[in-house]
Amino acid sequence: MTTTATPLKKEPSNGSALKETETMKALVYHGPGKKSWENKPKPVIKETTDAIVKIFKTTICGTDLHIMKGDVPEVTDGRIIGHEGVGIIEEVGSGVSNFKKGDHVLISCITSCGKCEYCKKGMYSHCSNGGWILGHLIDGTQAEFVRIPHADNSLYPIPAGADEEALVMLSDILPTGFECGVLNGMVKPGDTIAIIGAGPIGLAALLTSQFYSPSEIIMIDTDDYRLSVAKTFGATQLINSSKENAVEKVMKLTKDMGVDVAIEAVGVPETFELCESIVGAGGHIANIGVHGKSVSLHLETLWSRNVTITTRLVDTISTPMLLKNVQSKKIDPNKLITHHFKLSQAVEAYETFGHAAKEKALKVILTNQ
Repeated sequence: MTTTATPLKKEPSNGSALKETETMKALVYHGPGKKSWENKPKPVIKETTDAIVKIFKTTICGTDLHIMKGDVPEVTDGRIIGHEGVGIIEEVGSGVSNFKKGDHVLISCITSCGKCEYCKKGMYSHCSNGGWILGHLIDGTQAEFVRIPHADNSLYPIPAGADEEALVMLSDILPTGFECGVLNGMVKPGDTIAIIGAGPIGLAALLTSQFYSPSEIIMIDTDDYRLSVAKTFGATQLINSSKENAVEKVMKLTKDMGVDVAIEAVGVPETFELCESIVGAGGHIANIGVHGKSVSLHLETLWSRNVTITTRLVDTISTPMLLKNVQSKKIDPNKLITHHFKLSQAVEAYETFGHAAKEKALKVILTNQ
């Protein structure tokens, strides 16, 4: 559905006269199950540390699907969705020193000031003046233009000649899979790990877990296509939990010891409880999934097993390292991309991504043409 907005008036800035605000096209959330591609005011510089970026390529995240279902109530009617992408800087505020107009940049899904107490701890996701705000608390990247607060610390320069389409995967899913799954799970050489969910985030955890040479990577999902993709990405064991008892299969594979690391990459109660059932003594449960419903914590079985459970919102502190690994071809995020759309086809792209099993979709790329 497309709607036409009446041009709005921009408030005076630094004593300038009122003038018509330019408009752009964007994907807009209007409550659970409701979205539209429509006209919105083009963003303008609000703070000296802002940058306006013209979107070149963006994508849809599983978190966006959670938003569309109403699982993230902080997202209000009228919000432009999206928190990933690459683009070209259109304008910078006077306080931006690392970037200039015309620079090609990677947009981090996390906005960070770099100065507050949380940022100084490396917890950018909890930045007092940022965190996960794009497509959440402020307008996001599924639009022709986006305003990026704290641009110096929330954008990354794209090296000349880089595959910008592949780098979209560095906005969110690769650092999320790595930080929330692999690092929090404390994957070590020789570990047996299980990743529940062979979607893009689970596959990102699969790719980056191999930095640490686990001996076994068990991939669990209900979709044979995604499991087959996981095999090509390096999974050593595949379990379709809709066709066989996943707990029994894992216990058989581990000689009844359970896994060293169980990574939850779906965000539903059943998959987290599966992690609780297969983690071994002294093991780690690393939650990545966005949970919109309560989950049962079975302390009656876990209390004595020296199990560590971690939660985390990605901080993107690993983005520079991952960027180097992509550049050196140690990892190839292009393998995660299965579908391409024009940005103006965002509603259609949501339909495809929302029926991923049927459409055999992993990540979709939306190109602003």
